[in-house]
Amino acid sequence: MQFCIFTTKKMILDDITLQVAKIADISGVLKLQDRYLFANLSEQEKAGGFVTTPFTVAQLTDVIDQKGLFLAKHNDKIIAYCFAASWQYFEQWPIFAHMIALFPEWSFQNEEITVDNSFQYGPICIEIPYRGKGIINVLVEFMRQNMVARYPIAVTFINKINVPSFKAHTEKLNWKVIAEFGFNQNAYYVLALDMNVVVL
Repeated sequence: MQFCIFTTKKMILDDITLQVAKIADISGVLKLQDRYLFANLSEQEKAGGFVTTPFTVAQLTDVIDQKGLFLAKHNDKIIAYCFAASWQYFEQWPIFAHMIALFPEWSFQNEEITVDNSFQYGPICIEIPYRGKGIINVLVEFMRQNMVARYPIAVTFINKINVPSFKAHTEKLNWKVIAEFGFNQNAYYVLALDMNVVVL
């Protein structure tokens, strides 16, 4: 799928291709992940946003098999990725198992959050030169179109120190804060998205 992204004055980026990831994309995803992984960034670089969950080749292969990894490419280069998969997939990491245990305390639009009616969205990562150009909207919308038949609710968490990510999701994509929690001495917001609502 291709998009041209427009402002009211001019086209700011074209020839963006959106794809469900394939095995051949793994090396490009790993390169982008390593560039913006929290552990690899300086304190100054972290202020621009980061991802915290490193994925291995085996874990990427698994999520690709589930059709839960979405990419934006420019001239065949991966410039952004977005994960979206079941809680069964994500619970291999302790933080997600912790979140699942808190589900009875959480709700969204008067619906209880469960492993059956929701999925874990994220991480999402966008190459710095492409940020602020609308990529996040078209990529998340592409994800939504591919996941809406499976789940009515998307759930994610954002570290409270990751201000750019929080602003992007609440201001550009209309995610709603539904809870907060702590894990391993970090504080997080929990956000949810109605999968039946277009985010463009």
